[in-house]
Amino acid sequence: MKIVVLAGGRSTERNVSISSGYRITNALRQKGQQATFIDLFLGYDLEGKTVEQVFDDANTSKNLNISDAILTDEDINKLRPDGSTQLFGPNVMAICKAADIVFLALHGGDGENGKVQAVFDINGVKYTGSGPLASGITMNKVFSKEVMLYHGIQTSRFKEFKRDQGPKQTVPFDFPVVVKPTSGGSSVGTHIIHSQEELESGLEDVFRFDNSAIVEEFTPGREFSLGVVNGHAYSAIEIKVRSGWYDFKHKFQAGYTDFITPPKNLDEDVHQAMKDVAVQTMDVLGLQNYGRIDFFANEKGVWVIEANNLPGMTPLSLLPQEAEADGVDYGDLVMDIVNGKLKLYADGMTEAGLLTK
Repeated sequence: MKIVVLAGGRSTERNVSISSGYRITNALRQKGQQATFIDLFLGYDLEGKTVEQVFDDANTSKNLNISDAILTDEDINKLRPDGSTQLFGPNVMAICKAADIVFLALHGGDGENGKVQAVFDINGVKYTGSGPLASGITMNKVFSKEVMLYHGIQTSRFKEFKRDQGPKQTVPFDFPVVVKPTSGGSSVGTHIIHSQEELESGLEDVFRFDNSAIVEEFTPGREFSLGVVNGHAYSAIEIKVRSGWYDFKHKFQAGYTDFITPPKNLDEDVHQAMKDVAVQTMDVLGLQNYGRIDFFANEKGVWVIEANNLPGMTPLSLLPQEAEADGVDYGDLVMDIVNGKLKLYADGMTEAGLLTK
């Protein structure tokens, strides 16, 4: 198959996405696929090649250390030689149209919020993951938590604040609280807050990244994550940070966090409840093909933190570790994702297919 692995883009999680993309491209090549890595924002200089010849360019084998620097729009704009700020770089759409499927290795922002998916649906381009509507709902933590609560899925109480309301706000529950961008990921702009003064400074920081902030009641407990691929829930992975909490550095730099899968000393009924809730959360949010659900577990049960519609696929990412613990190596996981989405297309069961049939 000719497969474009689309990564990079204009998100604050650009570096994470690139690391996922290179690893996915290498795995697909090792599985005998004609896979090529394309940066959504920078595009591809054909340099006299035809679009078909692009798929002979592996453009892989890069082992990246993910920087914990937060990329601003200005930083990202400087990367584009032509000075354009358009999301789709040169020749991206033409190359994607020539592919059998596009593997979306995008994270955050315009990678996960449904915009790219909508453009592909309009242009008849097949891609992995969920459609634009489910992606947009899942990316917005306020919308997704409201859907979860409506369906009886346990999640922390929350309140939304808009940038035009300013940072001087109060919350209807006690400290500590968690403050994060409403539409973001990888813990960029996320803070654990212990006082009114910290709340105001935390909101100011969030408003650097998003027009909306979500403030959640802090839920104590053990932290887990659980991936779902083609309706199958993998064993959960427990996240144990060595110091502090599971922020950007702990997620993507080695040596800061221990990942344990399958979890030890976890009641099997609780583990099964987590699997059931993960599949239910995917279903009620309309997520397809694959995703990851993050949890806290305590004496009151399992609590969904959030859903991830395009989970990371880096060397430290959670989904590949869970799959490996269940006997599915990285290459097979990637192919399961590709083949699972192609089956949905063949059955007319994609989000776009459901809307047009």
